[in-house]
Amino acid sequence: MIRPCGESDRDAIESIINEAAEAYRGVIPADRWHEPYMPREELAQEIAAGVRFWVYEADGRVTGVMGIQDKGEVALVRHAYVATALQRKGVGAALLKQVQSLTGKPMLIGTWRDATWAILFYQRNGFTLVSEPAKETLLRRFWSIPARQVETSVVLADGRWIERAGPGEK
Repeated sequence: MIRPCGESDRDAIESIINEAAEAYRGVIPADRWHEPYMPREELAQEIAAGVRFWVYEADGRVTGVMGIQDKGEVALVRHAYVATALQRKGVGAALLKQVQSLTGKPMLIGTWRDATWAILFYQRNGFTLVSEPAKETLLRRFWSIPARQVETSVVLADGRWIERAGPGEK
């Protein structure tokens, strides 16, 4: 079952994010890794900034989480994580389909350049890597992240973005 995140889900969400984020340890730049990967305060800040989280629940247990953030002309997929034991079993794809159904706006996803598994997941689900110049522009325009993270990230866009993007935006 996929449902909106409730206040009582925060512990489970924090646990899933931090457990699944272990895959990034040693892959993303060491200066961007911190422990825990997403502290409770940061999760609260993301929610306050308008990230609406959805959870995948199986057998009464939250097993996946994905957020969507409306940024005006686009929607961002934010903080997509699945419990390690359930990865590659359709949980992430189901959550992605759910958040895509919530908006008619073009969707963008930012992730780490070296997180090849994440990039391949999004590509299998219809997203396309944008060019390096477009990535720079999009990350600075729609995300609030440090320059070092911009430098070491990529952006993927859905078909709605690709169709409407002008030269230099793809």
